[in-house]
Amino acid sequence: MDHARASHLSRRGLLAAGGALGLGALLAACGDSDTTKGSDKGAGKAGPWSFKDDLGKTASTKATPKNIVAFTGTAAALYDYGIEVKGVFGPTKLKDGKPDVQAGSMDISKVEILGNVWGEFNVEKYAALAPEVLITNTWDGTLWYVPEESKDKILKVAPSVAIAVGGDVSLTKPLERMAELAKSLGADLNDKKVVDAKARFEKAAATLREAAKANPGVKVLVGSGSPDLFYVSTPKTSADLKYFEELGVTFVVPTKLDAGGFFESLSWENADKYKADVIMLDNRTGTLQPADLKAKPTWAQLPAVKAGQVTPRVTEPIFSYDKCAPILEELAEAIKKAKKVS
Repeated sequence: MDHARASHLSRRGLLAAGGALGLGALLAACGDSDTTKGSDKGAGKAGPWSFKDDLGKTASTKATPKNIVAFTGTAAALYDYGIEVKGVFGPTKLKDGKPDVQAGSMDISKVEILGNVWGEFNVEKYAALAPEVLITNTWDGTLWYVPEESKDKILKVAPSVAIAVGGDVSLTKPLERMAELAKSLGADLNDKKVVDAKARFEKAAATLREAAKANPGVKVLVGSGSPDLFYVSTPKTSADLKYFEELGVTFVVPTKLDAGGFFESLSWENADKYKADVIMLDNRTGTLQPADLKAKPTWAQLPAVKAGQVTPRVTEPIFSYDKCAPILEELAEAIKKAKKVS
């Protein structure tokens, strides 16, 4: 998680808690509903269901949930295991109608989008879906993309499950936990597609380790661009970067982290503070991409940029083996080809 997290926090005060007319009655109706009812679709098994999440809370229902609502990236991970959701919240649809990168392989026309940006969550639509469980990630003990202003109303409707993806967690842990969660919801982890994806991930990890060992002098900077600031991330607090470091990748470690502890923000005049051979650039919607950054003189003069050694960073990975394997492969290729320029 990078600068967007800080901007999200600063924006919370501007977001109204709201509450649509008649919401109270709707919440009450959903709270009294029989959780065994709902769509016949899905692979859920009969009998009581429970899952202990990474916040130490156990969610339980009378039967395996079929009406699921999830953060977009989490829903995309479950989709890779064959588990489909009814609704999503978080970056899902771009302005041109195409899927956001965090939607993964999902057909976004088949899900109810409850919110597409930070702080946006339509509680009335959520309740109307009669959800049996809400699933999201957690970076810092909070429910990712669940607005603080309406959290209490949201959590009255259905139990929640959070998978830890930040802090001291390395990438393999959320991958394992997401697979466990998917299995509990009815996924077949012995399905050939799932088995092949995990094998590809393990092969990609070995390839990245080999690339880092073969090119040990290469230093990687993880950056994110905004109109006014260039953010340099620490590899110490994100699951993906921690894992890459474990595999031998050498990262630039910023020395003056902002309050959140995830990155150091630099003015564009000081964007050259740290030397690097490869730049992993935040690929999320709302961040500046290489074409956008051409107008920034200091960006254009960075040695890695001049050498064409810029590769995308999937800042908020979809935590399935299917989606994480290509991330490792791409980084391995970038390091393998990189020349020492710093």
